[in-house]
Amino acid sequence: MKALGSHLILELYSCPAALLDDPQHVASVMTSAVEASGATLIKPFFHQFAPQGVSGVIIISESHFTIHTWPEYGYAALDVFTCGDVIDMDAAANALRKGFRAKSMQKMMFSRGMLDLPPDMIRHKPDAQSLSRPLEN
Repeated sequence: MKALGSHLILELYSCPAALLDDPQHVASVMTSAVEASGATLIKPFFHQFAPQGVSGVIIISESHFTIHTWPEYGYAALDVFTCGDVIDMDAAANALRKGFRAKSMQKMMFSRGMLDLPPDMIRHKPDAQSLSRPLEN
């Protein structure tokens, strides 16, 4: 069986609090991880919480990267989801660990959308005519 996508879950521990509480740094590290993975960046969005913490998402043509930080614990929770298997998940994980200077990392990988179809019938992306159309309000 072939999966529609892969889902990487990262737990980063013992990161410097200042790095996890700086939305510009978080955005920069996440963007670098997208680039390192070979994914195609579409749109980022990051939000800083009071009194601390940053959450963000980067939409990629292959799916998304997300992060939620807890500076007070030196902890970050990250997800990388991709349709298909065209991006380098290990490169993304290594860029994130290095960028947040995590002393330890737990990594889990899951296959998503295990369909009982022949592999040649599974498309990872929509037809070209439906690409790049914004949602209507």
